[in-house]
Amino acid sequence: MPSFFARYVTENFIPYSASHTVMIAAMVVFSLLLYCFRSGIRNHAPIKKIIRYSILLGLLAPQIVLYSWYVIQGLWDVKYTLPLELCSISQLLAIIMLFSRSRLLYQVVFFAGIGGAMQAMFTPDLDYPFPHFRFFHFFIVHIAIILAPLYMTWIENFRPTRKSIWITMIFLNILLVVVGGTDYWLGANYMFLKHKPTGASLLDLLGPYPYYLVVEEIIALVIFTIMYLPFIRWKREQD
Repeated sequence: MPSFFARYVTENFIPYSASHTVMIAAMVVFSLLLYCFRSGIRNHAPIKKIIRYSILLGLLAPQIVLYSWYVIQGLWDVKYTLPLELCSISQLLAIIMLFSRSRLLYQVVFFAGIGGAMQAMFTPDLDYPFPHFRFFHFFIVHIAIILAPLYMTWIENFRPTRKSIWITMIFLNILLVVVGGTDYWLGANYMFLKHKPTGASLLDLLGPYPYYLVVEEIIALVIFTIMYLPFIRWKREQD
């Protein structure tokens, strides 16, 4: 158990190792189960409630443990541990969305949450390998971020619209200003708005600062548009 919560580790996380592949497979399996049994879940109130609160638990519990771990290990630092990364913000919005069933938040979480969490699942920014607590925290939370809007789509019958894409883009640009201002004030680098990561990353493919921020916006718009395509067909079938 001490090694499970250890401050330091002697091995690094290896992308696409067996443990990483299992987490990706878990994401796929849970998503498929939610989709395949959507009708039965939708019509069975107790099961529906259990699933909604299970996703909420996956969003909340690991985060409570994480911040407790930060404090106990003496790692709490406003420059690095505030929930100001995109997935952390999507996580918070997903929690509120599941509690309130907010259609406005759904639009943002569907695009920004799924888009950001999927990228994190396949290209994790993670130092701690299996079986460290941080490994489980990372993947449980990101899977839950993906499942939350899928639950609202398949079980609660929420749907994004074309307008949702632009609502999400406006939200992200407001977020850029808020987080960028916080970075300047704290001397931090949340969302990599001041500079790229010191090590190699996917951002290296997007050009130098600040141009990679513009390229990220273009990529986000393209991804959100692709994510919306299945709903165009669904809407036509409904009409």
